[in-house]
Amino acid sequence: MDYALKLSEQFSVLSEHVQNVINLLDEGNTVPFIARYRKEMHGSMDDQLIREIADRLEYLRGLDNRREEVRNLIEAQEKLTDEISKALDEAKTLSEIEDIYRPFKPKRKTRASVAREKGLEPLANMIMSQEDVKLIPIIAAEEFVNEEKEVNTAEDALKGAMDIIAEDISDNAEIRKRVRNLVFMNGIIKSVAANPENESVYQMYYEFSEAVSKIAGHRVLALDRGEKEGFLKVSVVVDDEKPLSAIQRLTIKNQSPCATCVREAGEDSYSRLIYPSIEREIRSDLTDKAVEQAIKVFGTNLHQLLMQPPVKGKIAIGLDPGYRTGCKLAVVDATGRVLDTSVIYPTHSDAQIEKSKAVLKSMIKKHKVDVIAIGNGTASKETEMFTASVLSEIDDKVSYMVVSEAGASVYSASKLAANELPEFDLTLRSAVSIARRLQDPLAELVKIEPKAIGVGQYQHDMPPKRLEEVLDGVVEGCVNSVGADLNTASPALLSRISGLSSSVCKNIVAYREENGEFKSRNELKKVSKLGPKAFEQCAGFLRVAESKNPLDNTAVHPESYSVATNLIEHLGFSLKDVKLKGSEIKEKAEEIGVSKLAGELNVGVPTLTDILTELSRPARDPRDELPPPMLRTDVLDIKDLKEGMVIKGTVRNVIDFGVFVDIGVHQDGLVHISQICNKFIKHPSEVLKVGDVVDVKILSVDVNKMRISLTMRDI
Repeated sequence: MDYALKLSEQFSVLSEHVQNVINLLDEGNTVPFIARYRKEMHGSMDDQLIREIADRLEYLRGLDNRREEVRNLIEAQEKLTDEISKALDEAKTLSEIEDIYRPFKPKRKTRASVAREKGLEPLANMIMSQEDVKLIPIIAAEEFVNEEKEVNTAEDALKGAMDIIAEDISDNAEIRKRVRNLVFMNGIIKSVAANPENESVYQMYYEFSEAVSKIAGHRVLALDRGEKEGFLKVSVVVDDEKPLSAIQRLTIKNQSPCATCVREAGEDSYSRLIYPSIEREIRSDLTDKAVEQAIKVFGTNLHQLLMQPPVKGKIAIGLDPGYRTGCKLAVVDATGRVLDTSVIYPTHSDAQIEKSKAVLKSMIKKHKVDVIAIGNGTASKETEMFTASVLSEIDDKVSYMVVSEAGASVYSASKLAANELPEFDLTLRSAVSIARRLQDPLAELVKIEPKAIGVGQYQHDMPPKRLEEVLDGVVEGCVNSVGADLNTASPALLSRISGLSSSVCKNIVAYREENGEFKSRNELKKVSKLGPKAFEQCAGFLRVAESKNPLDNTAVHPESYSVATNLIEHLGFSLKDVKLKGSEIKEKAEEIGVSKLAGELNVGVPTLTDILTELSRPARDPRDELPPPMLRTDVLDIKDLKEGMVIKGTVRNVIDFGVFVDIGVHQDGLVHISQICNKFIKHPSEVLKVGDVVDVKILSVDVNKMRISLTMRDI
């Protein structure tokens, strides 16, 4: 198979660009490196497209491997024909290949296999051929009566022969393909309650039906989970007329008595063998597509969460709320270093509340705190109200934000946390993490297993390997798009940098501890086990602010330093001008013309454009260009919400049927997909992303069920 041509058609890109991507991947280059530093070779594809191409390439190669495996298995049985070989070559999906292999696959004991053992296959072939229009099957069956093989009557022989015919029909690849397509296009997926008396979150599915071809992925996953938990019975139903007609068109040759037997065997094959199998396949295909969609949504949300703008240069307090054990408090400086810790009890007695206020006020004053991060777990609402009360009683300009604490407990109990914060117990480590999440979400959240961050739907139902694979790619993409400071990055952050293994990351940290700060990117070559290939892959994503060479603090790759230096000098500047006159360098280049300069310097336009962007903004952080997070100084109660009220909120999660928005009360409100905008959209992610600050209007509030319905239309 010409993979480049196939993938270029699927993704609407040039086949030569796809071939270059395939070659680069096969040579061991990482996706971030290819996306950033080999743009001329692939036409400036982004990392997401390259990952999709890599995933599809893996599938196609796996498909070809299975194709050849099946070909060899059939050939080993000496049953491979030119027709079968051609069918294998033309098969486009794994299910088509498996359908071709089905007749040759070793089978467990079946009614048909028993009949074959009794010597009834010649009778079955005679009937199935329908060549003799005068042949009476029951009369022909008399010749196959054999009491030694337990074929006692002609009826027994005919029944066995029809079992063989039914299995042969079931094993026919073309029949299965047609029935599968008919069921997919015309089938209805239905669910009923296993016990209508039982209340559950699945009650909307107690009497539910929807076309197989139209059902949304999140509903498929809900049905799967409801069935797994024993609340639902789910099935795919279809009018049998069309599938049976399709089977008859492919098997009935005339109006003979044999044809009548074949028709009956076809009906038996459909109801007993084909349809149950196709139903399982359809359900499995629906689940696979729903899973891929859910994982894609999870990945998109994770990307947006990780790329939230950091709250830079601020001294922060992290509050990890709790009832019985109190609220854990940690003060961290602008670099994330722990300055102070304490435990307060804002949900206990009046005396304890006053004491807690005094502690918090003292911490704010002592450390000149700018912002407070509150975890959104147990007792979060009470802690938020307590914090708002404290802020109203002081003159200092301090604001707060409720942050997700998903995975904080996992991190605090990890070996990584123990190494980072050995002097603190688990609970205080969690408070430190919450503060750092506000200061730099990316640097802190990379320490946590991506699936524990919880910004998707049905993530616990996802195949762990596939989910981990996709989310790891998202984290890798985010970290490398921002870059990392070689002298301050944690091992967890370094491990996500292109080309760095965990052992090399440990060696980088060990080198740093033994020799002090890195003075240049080139010094990386002295790190144990960091060879030329690893240096090539990682160097452009690591920043050295302390370097004498200003290019070491940009995303310009060392392989392009000579180009960058020639460019700077060509424009009448020097390397030392980069920090102060970077924007002037870019402006002058644009006056001359980037394409013209690229020709003069013998470099690709995309590479030169990237170099100019980096020179104009040394040490830039792409997250700084995004709107800042929404900070609060007061708090609302769900009882304060009134229908028609318009309020600002932050998008916390984007799922298939809507978005959840934090509007300052403990319970996030839901904006259903139909309430997001005035035009039709297929998915909320077309309009909104995690972290967006939006205006929403209250549609309804159910205080008892803690449900808030919101709209963004007509505000």
